[in-house]
Amino acid sequence: MHVRRPTPARGARTRSGRRAAPITGDPVTSPRLDKPAPAFVADEKTARTAATAALVGTAMEWYDFFLFTTASALVFNVQFFDKGDPFLASLSSFATMAVGFVARPIGGLIFGHLGDRVGRKTVLMITIVGIGITTGLIGVLPNYATIGVAAPVLLVVLRICQGLAVGGEWGGAVTAAVESAPAEKRARYAAYPQIGSPIGTLLSSGGFFLVGLLITQPGAFDSWGWRIPFLLALPLLLVAVYVRSKLEETPVFQEIEAEHEKAAAPIVQVLKHSWLQVIVGFGTNFVGLGGFFLVTTFVVSYGKNTLGLSNSLMLGATLVAAACEILIIVFFGRLGERWGAAKVSTFGGIATVLVAFPIFLMVDTKQPLLVILGMTIGVCCLSIPYAVNGALLTALFPAHYRLSGVSLCANISAIFAGFIPMLATAFQHMAGDAWWPAPIMLVVIAGITAVCSVLAPRLSIDVPGYRH
Repeated sequence: MHVRRPTPARGARTRSGRRAAPITGDPVTSPRLDKPAPAFVADEKTARTAATAALVGTAMEWYDFFLFTTASALVFNVQFFDKGDPFLASLSSFATMAVGFVARPIGGLIFGHLGDRVGRKTVLMITIVGIGITTGLIGVLPNYATIGVAAPVLLVVLRICQGLAVGGEWGGAVTAAVESAPAEKRARYAAYPQIGSPIGTLLSSGGFFLVGLLITQPGAFDSWGWRIPFLLALPLLLVAVYVRSKLEETPVFQEIEAEHEKAAAPIVQVLKHSWLQVIVGFGTNFVGLGGFFLVTTFVVSYGKNTLGLSNSLMLGATLVAAACEILIIVFFGRLGERWGAAKVSTFGGIATVLVAFPIFLMVDTKQPLLVILGMTIGVCCLSIPYAVNGALLTALFPAHYRLSGVSLCANISAIFAGFIPMLATAFQHMAGDAWWPAPIMLVVIAGITAVCSVLAPRLSIDVPGYRH
């Protein structure tokens, strides 16, 4: 438990022999610069606990959310929609996926307000329970052949509930990780929640991949096998809740409570004082979400439905890409401490622009090794900005409305990202099933991220430990 204690003198050491890392002189901690230095100290133990809780939760978030996106590409079109027109069924499936992204900003507003008023830990417990339960319910939902039009309606309802919970998850996780870290290591610990994305992808795609291998009966996977990974979300939820129960409130939020600095209406403060930061924050986050779903969800659907590639190849390519993504996030998260988060994000945006067309050219060859290589290169490049995005976004907003600001940025980009597979499918159809509309979309998305990453340092709060 954090206790109120004097800030160690300059150069003082803790009992462990390490130099203390007080959150001193940080205008993010308090909007008043004439106050005494804060007395709550962020140490390595607190940082590791918060980072682990954030990572476990975001892994669960991405496991559940990516289950839905993968199932949208593979089976939802035949399970929950009329199979008479394959194109319309696929489009409807992706539209249902997009509904969850539309719900995310609403969840971000609700849980951002709650997190800035009640605390980061409270939000993280509520969101993870909501995500796990809705995902498990999808696994037992009757299909179109059983209950008709009620099936897609219920699927949309569950997707909305899932989106609301997810809307508060990432913002809360990355804020907790950053606010619990020593100032000079915030970029490093901000990368921990990002690792949850590839881990969740590995678990979800790996679950589908193993079920596909183990269930050999023709049509069994599309009929009922796909439900197994959704049901596994329930035991995973128990693990996530246990880990998060060990989490303490962040030192920064404790300081806000002690000094009675809570914002009465956090989202109003965001829109009144930091609307430009929201726009730039959306852009820096765009390729990490929109580009990701283009290179994974859309490509899986394109490979299966247009190129005739097998489920196992497309899911296998996703697994390889996710495994490599973990290494990329760890490496560039550390590099963010040296180069600065904005420079790393700009570099990643430019790199994604350069590889956009080669990625899809490789997939279009239908050669298994080139398909895997193309998806892996794409995911790795767009994961470079994603690795440092937590540090970049949290530096844009003061602490008393930080969670609301971060959640708003992330979820606005999520709205656009959620429609990317559907738009790519529509553009591909209009182009006669050609491959080239998708890389053009990726160039635009990555270009937005590169430009906004250049602008971000001009709008960031000057916080010790953040390098831009």
